[in-house]
Parts: sequence; C-alpha cells; structure tokens
Amino acid sequence: MKNLLFHEDPPEISEAYNERARVILVHGDTLETLRGMPDATVNLIVSSPPYNIGKAYEARQELVTYLDGMKPVLAELWRVLSPRGSLCWQVGNFVDKSEVFPLDVYFYPILKELGFKLRNRVIWHFEHGLHCSVRFSGRYETLLWFTKSEQYTFNLDSVRVPSKYPGKTHFRGPNRGKPSGNPLGKNPSDVWKLLIRDWETQLWNIPNVKCNHPEKTIHPCQFPIELVERCVLAFTEEGDLVFDPFSGVGSALLAALRHGRRAMGIDKEKSYIQEARKRIRLLGTDALPYRSMGRPVYQPTGREKVSQVPRLWLDAEKVNP
Repeated sequence: MKNLLFHEDPPEISEAYNERARVILVHGDTLETLRGMPDATVNLIVSSPPYNIGKAYEARQELVTYLDGMKPVLAELWRVLSPRGSLCWQVGNFVDKSEVFPLDVYFYPILKELGFKLRNRVIWHFEHGLHCSVRFSGRYETLLWFTKSEQYTFNLDSVRVPSKYPGKTHFRGPNRGKPSGNPLGKNPSDVWKLLIRDWETQLWNIPNVKCNHPEKTIHPCQFPIELVERCVLAFTEEGDLVFDPFSGVGSALLAALRHGRRAMGIDKEKSYIQEARKRIRLLGTDALPYRSMGRPVYQPTGREKVSQVPRLWLDAEKVNP
C-alpha cells in the first residue's frame, strides 16, 4: 500500500543504528545501544524516561539508585548529541508515601554537570488523570529544553503565533504609525498555551493519552504526538535525526517522520517495538489514529449529561440545605 505521507511504500525500518536509514527502531537495552553509536550524530533527543513509579515496564527503585542508574545514559546522550543539538527531557514526579519528589529538580544538576544548558522549563498541562485523596490531583508534567552549546538550532518562524493585536503600531520615533509586530506573528515567549493555537506560554495544554484519546495504544504512559511535534519543528531541520532512547510505542518517531525528519528509537519491551512498527506502517494514511496538532481541547457546553449536576445531588441539597 502506498503511503500518502512518504509518497512511496512505508520506509524500511532498520533494527540497528545506520547513518543512512530513515527509520531506526532497536529492540534492546538503551545504554548498550548508545555505546555503539558514533559521536555527535543526533540533532534532537526527545524522551520521557521511566519515572520509577512502578509501571508494568519498570522495577521501582530507591530514588538515589534510580538517578545513579540514569547518569551513564545521560552521559552517552551528551556524547551522541550534535554540537547544535537539543535535549527535551520530559518528566513527572516520583512519589513515596504521598510525598512528591519533582524529577526535573533532580535531573537538572546531573544534566548541568554534563554541560547541558537549560533554555526553557516548559509545563505540560493536562486536564484529566488519576484523582488523589490525600493531596491535590497532579495535572502537569515538566519538559526541560537543554542545548549542548551556545550555537543551536531554533526555528522561531516555525513556531510564531498570531499576534493578539496585529494592528499595533509604533507610537514614536522614525517608524511612528508603522506596524510594530512581525507579519509572520509574534515570538511565543516562554509561556505556551496551545489550547487556542497560541504557543505564547510556558503552559502547554495538550491532552494526555488516556482511554478515550484517539492515539491510545497498549502503553500505560504514552506521549501525545503533538507534544513532540512542537519540539521537532522548533529545534530541527528537515532531514535531521530525532532520537528517543526510551521510545515506547513510537510517538516521538511518528512526530519526526510527519515533518520530514529521520527517526530513531530504542525500547526493551518487544510488544512496544511491535506496536511502534505497526503505527509507522500506518503513518501517512487515514488509518493512523492521530490528534491533529493545534486542535483545541474540547470544552463542554453544559448540555451534555455528564457535565450536569446529578439530580440525586440536587435532591439531597433540598433535603439537607
């Protein structure tokens, strides 16, 4: 079957690192695979590493043990990243006896010591998830954007957003009366709000992948493709290699391939590799479940039954005002 995105049959998927391959998907150990890769070959590393919270695909460890185990992986990621490359490290919280340990706070000094330079700390906000009874329910995770050097790829025009007041003009000086903005839109600053296609804030409102999300697969903690697409567009050029060292079911690879980049992933779970292969084959056809980038988050109108206060509660208020 022809693939509408690639304008050819779905690309061949290499099972080991190959500098000429468009898609590389390795079933194996991340650290072992990294040690076999050449220096400075990756343009963007974007990943959500295991959080050490006891999911089916990870063994829960003491926090210190977990972080010590991640250090050699992060050192290898520094080595394989190109001088102009970026690392987008998306993490949540480690929770022990209801005490929260924010993983971005613990990863920052490790990455800083390696030489990474933090450019933004982005908050990914989602409106649905597990409910807590002994603390407030968690509704965000953190994405740390690091670069390897002072010279890095950043495509501002690819991520500009419509100006709130495009007709605003200079009120003094030689350009008085002329438009003061950019015809392509404004710089999105460091606060990203994607709900209304405005990347202006450091708060990204992108639905997480739960049971009713169109992209939901067998993975319990899955990246929404849209989250990675923004990183791909901003931090890489066409033909660059985007790499996810903990690739799961391949969402980061799909985001890269959708925008003309090369893609590589590693995962130790065979079932996730198989699911990623399946999704890559479907990419570019209407058969791939996908939530389009920039699509507004649904807001209830109040007419839906599930958005109305149950009559049982209303009747109880009348009895016990």
